[in-house]
Amino acid sequence: MLADFDLNQMGVDYLVPWAINIALALAVFVIGRWVATQLVKLLKRVLGRANTDPMLVNFFGSILKTMLLLVVVIAALEQLGVNTTSLIALIGAAGIAVGLALKESLQNFAAGVMLIVFRPFNKGDFVEVAGTAGSVEKISMFSTTLKTGDNRQVIVPNGSIYGGTITNFSALPARRIDLVVGIGYGDDLRKAKSLLEELIASDERIHKEPAPLIAVGELGDSSVNLNVRPWVNTPDYWAVRFALIERIKLAFDANGISIPFPQMDVHLENIGAAA
Repeated sequence: MLADFDLNQMGVDYLVPWAINIALALAVFVIGRWVATQLVKLLKRVLGRANTDPMLVNFFGSILKTMLLLVVVIAALEQLGVNTTSLIALIGAAGIAVGLALKESLQNFAAGVMLIVFRPFNKGDFVEVAGTAGSVEKISMFSTTLKTGDNRQVIVPNGSIYGGTITNFSALPARRIDLVVGIGYGDDLRKAKSLLEELIASDERIHKEPAPLIAVGELGDSSVNLNVRPWVNTPDYWAVRFALIERIKLAFDANGISIPFPQMDVHLENIGAAA
């Protein structure tokens, strides 16, 4: 009878409370995980309605879910009577250690978030970043992938991009073509300018407004340099530039206007004959 009494008493004193705590801990975990899932879904819906980038939506959703699940696990452990103070301190110390070990990666990660939030460029834009020029193929959390004009794939760390100068050639609808065309000092300046005006006016891709600029920019060592600056739609920039350079050369050749190349006059003096 004594043994039976002790066993019953032990069940009442220990097993039942433990069973209740375990049941409550499981309930806290299950309900907490459900609440965390619903909050993550709510966040994604809100960000989706705000037209936030899908990559950023998934990123913030993953971060929120991880943090909420960590809180749920700690709450469940506390319900079991586990002292979570040391656990929290251990997680904090581990986070610091990981942060120091992955300093460069975290820097690239933070820069990736900023690039996605502020959008200095989008997929398909032609940019120059960290000394590399190319079309943007992909923006990820740690790096950005560019495709160069000669079809090379270049992966640039986001930290190098966000910490430097970003030049986006595709951001604005129009670009100005800047050409310097040299003619000889003996050539007809007015005729050269008239030819340039005709060439520009005949190309429908060149904008009427802002008006193209054709002006003498410099009296060089061996040429009179004309600044030719028409405006075009950004997608037409290179096609118009190449075509205009070729047409200028052909028009000048046909009209007897030279395009000088650098040269030097050397004067020789016969010192012996002079003596």
